[in-house]
Amino acid sequence: MVNPGGKFGPYSQPGPTRPGPVAAVRDVRVLPGSGQTGAELVRSRIALRVRLTSVSPGDRLPDAGVLAEELGVSEITVRRALEAMCQDGLLDRRRGRAGGTFVAPEWHTVVALMHDAEEAASLEAFHQLLECGLVARGADDVPADGLEGLRALVDEMDLTDDPERLLELEARFHLGLAEVLGGAGIREFAADLLGRLCLLMPAPAADAVRARNRCHADLLAELGRGAMDPAVRAVKAHRLAHTGHTDHTDHTDHTDHYSDRTGHSEHTDYSDHADRTL
Repeated sequence: MVNPGGKFGPYSQPGPTRPGPVAAVRDVRVLPGSGQTGAELVRSRIALRVRLTSVSPGDRLPDAGVLAEELGVSEITVRRALEAMCQDGLLDRRRGRAGGTFVAPEWHTVVALMHDAEEAASLEAFHQLLECGLVARGADDVPADGLEGLRALVDEMDLTDDPERLLELEARFHLGLAEVLGGAGIREFAADLLGRLCLLMPAPAADAVRARNRCHADLLAELGRGAMDPAVRAVKAHRLAHTGHTDHTDHTDHTDHYSDRTGHSEHTDYSDHADRTL
C-alpha cells in the first residue's frame, strides 16, 4: 500500500495529484523483476534516505512504529526488515538508553557487495519508461511555476563539486520531476525505483552526473516550451549519459532546436540510438 500522505523523508511533502491514467500507478507496488515486498520497501526507502543524506552511516533511524506509519506497512514487517538488514551488515542494533537501530558505518562497503547489474539495468529501463510516459502525457500541461524548483536543482548541480551532494541533488531532481508531472503518488512510486537502484548499482561518478545534468537542463527547456518529442529524447539521452554514450553530434537529421533555460537558442543532438534503451 502506498502511503498517500507521502511522509517518508523530506522529498515527499504533499503535492498536487494530477488526474489521468498515470495516477493509477499510486496503488501499485509491482516493479520489474520479482516485485517489491513490504520488507523490501523498507530496505529501499532506507537506502534512498542515505542517498538523500536524510541519514548517514552512523545515524540512528526512527523507531519501527514511526517507519511503519510513514511507509504504510505493518510494524512487524518493519521490525523483520530491520532485523534482516542488521544480519546483512547494513544496520547496527544497539541496546541501552542510547540504543536503537543505526545505519552501519560500513554501509557503502556492504551495499557494494549487493550490486546486481542485470536487475539494475531492468529497473533503470523501467524508470526511463516511466519518465518518458510522464513527459509524453504532461509536456503540454506543466504548471507555470512547476519547473522552478527543478531548475534550481539543476543550477545547484552545476555549481557543486561535492560528489555526495551531486548524487543527492540528482535523486531530488527525479523525485521532483515525478511529482510535477504525475503527482504525489507517482513521486512515491519513483522513490521505490530510486531506492532499489541505490542498492543494486554503483553510484555514478561525478563526471557522469554532470553529463546527465545537461540532459536535465535540456529536458526542462523542452518542457518549458511544451515540446513533447524533444523532451522525451532528453529523457532517453539521460540514460545514455550514465554510460558515457550520449551523442551530441551535428547530424541535422537528429537535431532539435530549443530555447535553453537562459533564453538562448541552441541545437542539441539526441541520437536515435537512444530509442534502443526502451
